[in-house]
Amino acid sequence: MTEKPRASDDDKSPEMKQEMPPEKTDEVKVFGWRFNKAVFVTHINIFLYSTCFWIQTGTLPYLTKKLGVDPVMFGYLQTTFAVVQLAGGPLFGQFGDKMGGQAAMMLAFFSASLSYLLLGMSGTFLMLFISRLPSVFMHAMQAGQMIVTDTSSEKERAGALGMLGLSYGVGMVLGPFIGGLVIKFFSEQSAAYTSFLGSLLSVYLTWQFIPQKTKRIVVTSEVKEQSLLSIKKILQLATAPGALFLLTVRALAGIPIGVFQSMFSVVAMETFKLLPEQNGYMMSYVGILTMIVQGLGVKVLTKKFSENDILKWSSFLLVWSYLALAFVKDIFQMCLVMTPLVVGLASSNIVISSALTRTVSALDTGVMLGLNMAVNSFIRSLSPTVGGYLLQYFGFPVFGYLGFTMLSFVTVLLFIKFRE
Repeated sequence: MTEKPRASDDDKSPEMKQEMPPEKTDEVKVFGWRFNKAVFVTHINIFLYSTCFWIQTGTLPYLTKKLGVDPVMFGYLQTTFAVVQLAGGPLFGQFGDKMGGQAAMMLAFFSASLSYLLLGMSGTFLMLFISRLPSVFMHAMQAGQMIVTDTSSEKERAGALGMLGLSYGVGMVLGPFIGGLVIKFFSEQSAAYTSFLGSLLSVYLTWQFIPQKTKRIVVTSEVKEQSLLSIKKILQLATAPGALFLLTVRALAGIPIGVFQSMFSVVAMETFKLLPEQNGYMMSYVGILTMIVQGLGVKVLTKKFSENDILKWSSFLLVWSYLALAFVKDIFQMCLVMTPLVVGLASSNIVISSALTRTVSALDTGVMLGLNMAVNSFIRSLSPTVGGYLLQYFGFPVFGYLGFTMLSFVTVLLFIKFRE
């Protein structure tokens, strides 16, 4: 992006000084390929995190139904999860910046394991509600992005962040399958306990193989003595000119897809009359497509085009993808439209995440990634209510028209901002 960072890593400030990277990187060799050990273990953890998350995501509706929870209360439960995550994202990022990548990753998986343990123990709606609360720091993807950001160059950062999406996508495909088998042969609670054990495994892997500090800077005692969690600092970073613009674009572009995703299961059943297994196939198709774009496509694009161009033209692609969505009549057409939609969304999201880390110094990249995640959580907290209202009163095509309108505005904004 053309936005200037607020403070470069080379700044001569009392807050930090540059530390040269070690002469010999700690690497592992897998199938003839060499990987940075911390990054390799981070990918394993993201895979485990995704697998466990989607196991419990598939478990939750069946467990709530078993406990007699109605759809309205289930919606409140999902909103609680989104609001709790919204509150924790920036604070988690600041914790990681001060305490290091290892501590952040361990906190994320401790939070996840506690949430899944309480879910497995749930016998009432109150316990289900309580099981959502530890997810305030359940930000393993954010922790992974922090480690990758700390260990990659600015030029390679977008591609490196995209590769995390590949690891997450594999877990997204396998998680529901594993969860379904566990529920079939054991119980809903057993599936939750499976996620609990998987998260504990990630705690061990993080403690054993990821270094305490992954940033290439030395923080002075003056900074270490500052408050661990500073709301004022978070607000200062969020309102910085470059960051504020990118976060605004992320929010405006994310609202249409957030609203659509919140109602997708309902649309699949009511509009396209899909059976549960057919809905699963559709979700797997989207997951695999996202994996390919994030893991491979973004890396190729960033080598051939500037991030400004990728962001502008991916937004332009989304404008027409949403317009096409409004005219979809069957599931085959839906699959066709989802292809450019996923390409545009995955590309723009990764580029924005990468660009946001360059609007601040290396000391504060965790907070910025937390703000980026908070935008997603904010959208998820509002989407079910907004999506339900739009679907009830305007029907399925409204999602396409909403995306077309909002992305048209975003595209014009981007072309003006990043004009040659």
